[in-house]
Amino acid sequence: MTRTFTRRTLNAALAVTALTGLCFTAGMANAAQKTFALVQINQQALFFNQINQGAQKAADAAGAKLVIFNANNDPAAQNSAIETYIQQKVDGIAVVAIDVNGIMPAVKEAADAGIPVVAIDSILPAGPQKAQIGVDNAKAGADIGKFFVDYVKKDMGGKAKLGVVGALNSFIQNIRQKGFEDTIKGVSGISTVGVVDGQNVQDNALAAAENLITGNPDMTAIYATGEPALLGAVAAVQSQGKQDSIKVFGWDLTAQAIAGIDAGYVAAVIQQDPAAMGETAVKALKTIADGGKVEKTIAVPVTIVTKANVAPYRAVFK
Repeated sequence: MTRTFTRRTLNAALAVTALTGLCFTAGMANAAQKTFALVQINQQALFFNQINQGAQKAADAAGAKLVIFNANNDPAAQNSAIETYIQQKVDGIAVVAIDVNGIMPAVKEAADAGIPVVAIDSILPAGPQKAQIGVDNAKAGADIGKFFVDYVKKDMGGKAKLGVVGALNSFIQNIRQKGFEDTIKGVSGISTVGVVDGQNVQDNALAAAENLITGNPDMTAIYATGEPALLGAVAAVQSQGKQDSIKVFGWDLTAQAIAGIDAGYVAAVIQQDPAAMGETAVKALKTIADGGKVEKTIAVPVTIVTKANVAPYRAVFK
C-alpha cells in the first residue's frame, strides 16, 4: 500500500516532539547504547504518561536511551514518526497505536529494516510485531459487566437504565464496550438508553455525557470506556447535579474518579497498570535486541477498584 505524508504533517509532528522536550536523534551517537522509541497517542491522558514513566524506568535500568514521540491524536504523525525512527536506526520501537490497521505498513517497514516492534494496549492485527502488551480488554469489559449486573441486583433494586460514553474512534475502547454490552445483554431489569461518542477527548466526552443525561432524565447508570470518557462522565454527573441518581462505572482511575468513589456515585473503575505496560514493553525490546525471544502476548493484570479497595491508589492520584 502506498502512503503519502505531506511535509507539513511531518514538520508538525517533529514540532510536537520538540515542544515536549524530546527528540528523535538524542543519544543515538553512542553506538554501544541501545536506543528504543516509544510512539505515543497523546500526553494529555494520565494513562499514557504513566506508560511513559514505566518505559523510562525500564530504559534507565537497562542503561538504554528512550525517545518518546507524542502524536497528539494524529494517526499520520505516528506513521511518520516510525518511518523517521527507522531512518535513525533505533534498536526497537514500541507503539500505542491510534489506527491499528493504518499503522501496519509502518510496522512492516520497521520489521523489514530489522527493527523489532511491540504493541502496547491497542491490539494490532496479525503482522510482524514481536509482542502485544496490555490487558485482555474483552475479558475485562465482561468482568466489569458482571460486576455491574451484581451491583444492580444488590444496590439498585434490580433495575437500571444505562447510558454508555464511548470512544468510537478507539479500537480498544470498542472492544471494552462490546465485552460489557454482551455481558449485560438480556439481563432482566437492565436497559440501555443510548451510546454517545466522546472521541477519546475529555471535553468532547463531557459534552456528550451531558447530552446523554439531558436526553435521558431517568437514566440511572453510565459506563465509560476509557479515561477521557470517565472524566467526562464524572464531570457531567456533577454539572447536572445527578450524584444521587446516577452510578458511574468505567475505566482508568484519576483523582476525580477517586473523589467520585468517595462521594458514592462512582461505583467501580477498572484500573490497569500502564506503568507496567511501558516497563514490560521496553524490557521486551531489550530482550529481543539482545537476541532473545519474548511471548507473543504479554498480559498485564487489571483491578476493579471500588470504595472497598481504593485506599492504596490515593497516593498515586493526588
